[in-house]
Amino acid sequence: MQSNTELQAALANGRLQGKVAIVTGAGCVGPGWGNGRAVTVLFAMAGARVFAVDKRLDAMEETIRRVREAGGEVTPYTCDVTDSVAVKAMVAACVETYGKVDVLVNNVGGSASGGPVDLSEEKWDAQVAFNLKSVFLACKHVIPELERAGGGAIVNTASTSGIRWTGSAQVAYAACKAGVIQLSKVVAVEYAKKGIRVNTVVPGQLHTPMVEVRLAGQRTGGDIDKLLEARLARIPLGFMGDGRDTAYAALFLASDEARFVTGTELVVDGGMTARCD
Repeated sequence: MQSNTELQAALANGRLQGKVAIVTGAGCVGPGWGNGRAVTVLFAMAGARVFAVDKRLDAMEETIRRVREAGGEVTPYTCDVTDSVAVKAMVAACVETYGKVDVLVNNVGGSASGGPVDLSEEKWDAQVAFNLKSVFLACKHVIPELERAGGGAIVNTASTSGIRWTGSAQVAYAACKAGVIQLSKVVAVEYAKKGIRVNTVVPGQLHTPMVEVRLAGQRTGGDIDKLLEARLARIPLGFMGDGRDTAYAALFLASDEARFVTGTELVVDGGMTARCD
């Protein structure tokens, strides 16, 4: 993978120059390249002023440091994106800080294991709020600002769990991520004439910090190597990407290079979902 310096040189053309981007879930559960951290850093390096949002400020410390080391501009903001009042205030704070919103990246999400019998109703409700309601609320409060700006781009993060069985029963997460994909399509068509594009990045089984911190405990009793081996075996390309691969896809969809792209998905999974076994 390229270093920050190499990335900065590659993005010197300023693909998001002059744009203001809200990125939710901009923090990470540990050191390394989670999706939200990578999106925040890459967007800032591409010239965007990034309003970085997470429920916890400490989760964004590495994100903020990486942006500033690369010479980018970022404003951190804490917000519970499942709370409509809080999301409305977050959008207002972004507009107060930067005067507008051009891009929204909805990146908040996380899985809970369990099928319909063993998953509790409380966990189901929490999963729906975390993975789907959060996207709805951000769209609800950001779209009026995109309209005022004369258009813009929304990039929603789903998951291959929303389109395939990926090896673990996580019925709520899978249903929500499928919902994110369809929400994106509906909003894309409704607001196309307003110049607002809406697309979805669909990451596969990436090696992000969440693998070590959370998923290994859920899936393999804490055995990280066993989990990584199982995930790698599903990927035809023979290696696992990380959050930077999600970020590159989001950068394209957010940029003017994707001016004729809306209502669709960009799958980032090393070929996993193209397999028939």
